[in-house]
Amino acid sequence: MDEEKQPTGGLHFVGKKDELIKAKRCVRPVEDRDVLIIHARGRFFALDSHCYHAGGELLNGDIEEINGRLCMVCPRHKYKICVADGEGLYTATDTNENPPVKKWYSYGVKQRTHLVKEINGDVFVKLSRYPGWLESDFYQGERGKVERVKAAEAAKKKSSKS
Repeated sequence: MDEEKQPTGGLHFVGKKDELIKAKRCVRPVEDRDVLIIHARGRFFALDSHCYHAGGELLNGDIEEINGRLCMVCPRHKYKICVADGEGLYTATDTNENPPVKKWYSYGVKQRTHLVKEINGDVFVKLSRYPGWLESDFYQGERGKVERVKAAEAAKKKSSKS
């Protein structure tokens, strides 16, 4: 990508608006991260492209609405991640209800999300400066590549034993 397309303020050019809308989702390298850009519900979202749980590639995951929130479903283990804020969601049965009812609960913010800005038909991402470490950080950068390979090999071994 053109260096001259990199404005100041931490914004990184990731593509033309029309092309990204047509693609619906794609992965772009931004600094030392792989960032998944999603266009859904008429807006853009950006988050780390590897699932916080075991490094699964979110690009190929389904997008579902859960309690009015747009979520990415990791294709590897079906973890649900809110694309707007990176919150991990899960279902559990509330046995205090009669009869018991399944409800959605939060693991908290697990996946790093990033700011997306459109300027004159160009789309930019500004990496999150969310304070502290988030689980999705583990699978980013050079060390993250090594860890993703390890996680994939472990999953393959486990499935071959089944």
